[in-house]
Amino acid sequence: MSSMQWRVLVLFALGYFVSYVFRGVNLGFAPFITRDLGLSAADLGLLTSLYFLGFAGAQLPAGVLLDHFGPRRVTAGMLLFAAAGALVFGAAHGIGAMMLGRLLIGVGVSVSLGAAFKALAQHFRVERLPLVNGVVMAVGGLGGVAVGSPLTWLLGVLDWRAICVALAVLTVAVAGAIWAGAPDARQTRHQGTLVSQFKGTWHILKSAAFWKIGSFSIVTQGVFYAMQSLWVGAYLRDVAGFDAHAAARLVSLLGFAMMAGSVGFGAAARLFERRGVSVYAFCGIGMALFVVTQLAIVVRVPLPASALWIAYGMFGGVGILSYAVLAEHFPPHLIGRVNTTLTLVIFLLIFGFQIGVGEVLAFWSPVDGRYPVAAHLSAWSVLIALQIASALWYAWPARAGAARAGARG
Repeated sequence: MSSMQWRVLVLFALGYFVSYVFRGVNLGFAPFITRDLGLSAADLGLLTSLYFLGFAGAQLPAGVLLDHFGPRRVTAGMLLFAAAGALVFGAAHGIGAMMLGRLLIGVGVSVSLGAAFKALAQHFRVERLPLVNGVVMAVGGLGGVAVGSPLTWLLGVLDWRAICVALAVLTVAVAGAIWAGAPDARQTRHQGTLVSQFKGTWHILKSAAFWKIGSFSIVTQGVFYAMQSLWVGAYLRDVAGFDAHAAARLVSLLGFAMMAGSVGFGAAARLFERRGVSVYAFCGIGMALFVVTQLAIVVRVPLPASALWIAYGMFGGVGILSYAVLAEHFPPHLIGRVNTTLTLVIFLLIFGFQIGVGEVLAFWSPVDGRYPVAAHLSAWSVLIALQIASALWYAWPARAGAARAGARG
């Protein structure tokens, strides 16, 4: 790779890493902010989920900005909103200010992954994109590792408010590095408008093919990220009986497994495709194994915890293959909007699931800051039922025929 390509890859991967850290940082903060501010599980779910609401809400205007001004300027500028959000969050003494901070963070990092993919597409040959896109996803996945053991260790040295300030400084530094070090886009498009983005999104949302292909992925990805970025830590402490450090180690292990799964299953899908197994079928099998893993966790199958949570992380990332499946079913001029729409729906569902789990837990009273086993199992059972329902939609043959017709249209 040339030095310019290295700069593009490293700098935009760092931007996505920051996005991922912010996504899951409340997993480590949760015991401290609930104690300091007296939050309920419902409050915590709403507060954390606002990141995903801000992220989803900014997707369409962010796409227009990227087309008009290019990844370098848009990413650097938007990350400053995330830094401001971290400062507001860390300085807050009430849930209202914390909600504002969390929403600003979500808006600020909303372009990180899309900008990275766009910048890579502008500076790398198309045949190298699967590899370099996978590298960006893997570097971002390190953020999921960082909010496990490393964050727990750091919270033993600094309080959560000081860490918010440190995250703001890190975000400004990354924004400055992208502004100063990333090359400008070779070309940007100026014909797109926000109105056209909304029209394109509405057209895709009316497509049977989109819902057929995306159904299972949308729900499994919604569950995976809703749990990974907040409720997994509470489950490990309250249900599995791990202390904070042991739970954090499993969260980090889950993050490493997700990184391996994202890259490994992407390569394996194409290998199986050459042997007659479609990416659609391969993706469905992987997502089904993700649901089976959750069932094993909930019924507490007597397997090592590390094995169960490694499987959870590995299979949890399989749904990302739906982006590739959609690319095979929609014409090239719609793919960008298809990807944006899928991301939008997934993040709205993460928002809803994080709030929903908190509301279910809130039906029970915590004891010493822990919710009863029945509370967690009830919440996760609802999520599993929703995933099974979406799997039936995904696999139903009659729906598949209708979806193919919709894709051709």
